[in-house]
Amino acid sequence: MGTEERAEGFVTEAARSRKIIHIDMDAFYASVEQRDNPELRGKPVAVGGARERGVVAAASYEARKFGVHSAMASLIAKRKCPELIFVNPRFDVYKAISLQIREVFAEYTPIIEPLSLDEAYLDVTENLKGIISATKIAEEIRARIRAETELTASAGISYNKFLAKLASDHRKPDGLFVVTPEMGPKLVETLPVRKFHGVGPATAKKMARLGIATGLDLRARTLAFLQQHFAKAGPYYYWAARGVDERPVRADRIRKSVGAENTFAADLFTYEAARDALRELIDKVWGYCEGSGIRGRTLTLKVKFANFQQITRSRTGQVQITTRSELEQLGNALLEPIFPVAKGVRLLGVSLSSLAVEETEPEHEFSLPI
Repeated sequence: MGTEERAEGFVTEAARSRKIIHIDMDAFYASVEQRDNPELRGKPVAVGGARERGVVAAASYEARKFGVHSAMASLIAKRKCPELIFVNPRFDVYKAISLQIREVFAEYTPIIEPLSLDEAYLDVTENLKGIISATKIAEEIRARIRAETELTASAGISYNKFLAKLASDHRKPDGLFVVTPEMGPKLVETLPVRKFHGVGPATAKKMARLGIATGLDLRARTLAFLQQHFAKAGPYYYWAARGVDERPVRADRIRKSVGAENTFAADLFTYEAARDALRELIDKVWGYCEGSGIRGRTLTLKVKFANFQQITRSRTGQVQITTRSELEQLGNALLEPIFPVAKGVRLLGVSLSSLAVEETEPEHEFSLPI
């Protein structure tokens, strides 16, 4: 029996029996700021820099009503919402709360896959409390989070990660939604392809050119067609369009990379100024490495110029970088040949990859803002 013939059954019994929860904190950074400062409650809040070249890291739901969202330039956000209140981020606070929430998760299952500080997958097929209903577990977790942190979380429950994540978005904020094996394929049919995990703006445009706008359109394409146009992602789209996602919740993943970047209020024109700015980024990255015990071999420098041209430079060593001094020396060695510059430097970023605590451990990505 071929792959496409097998797909007509959609979901195997083993896949149907899985119980996956996706927990997503509601406007996490902004909600923490509103919790800690009563004067911000009920008002449009943006976490991020209000300066000319600042970027919104997170927006409260009051701000989102005006079209303000994360990664938006602060000037545009302020234009959309003149009453917007900017608050400087406090990542140490957000991280501490995130760890507190993960302690709640750990009381129910050891199979936890964090995606960021504010969301995670949990496999509760077999859980530590012997609770049969994944919905009951999700309700308990949400209640515990509210009681212990005064914050709200939304939950999605389904038989795979793809649908659980869709479900958690369905009734945000402070909502819960379940997608059963019977509902899954039907729900995906009407889903715009841009809502599929892994489909960014460029892929969505490519799909539109191919006449693919919804999950039903995607499901009508053959596996060979999707592989031809989307290479390795083709099989994932093929199965996801049928409500199938066999990816396990992985509790053993470590970071693939750790990085920091900064957009400057004024362009930098000298190596000395850029070197000083890079030092702050190095401090941020090395601080994470020290706290986690993780080391890396590859350093990548990102430079964006005033005309928005962007370049990257990387260097990989034979052994892991073991001191902050080594990291800074390598960063300076990548930075210096770029100068003198014809255009000022608008942004600098640095990331460390090829990470490991032990060389055999698997990896995933993590981005550390500054």
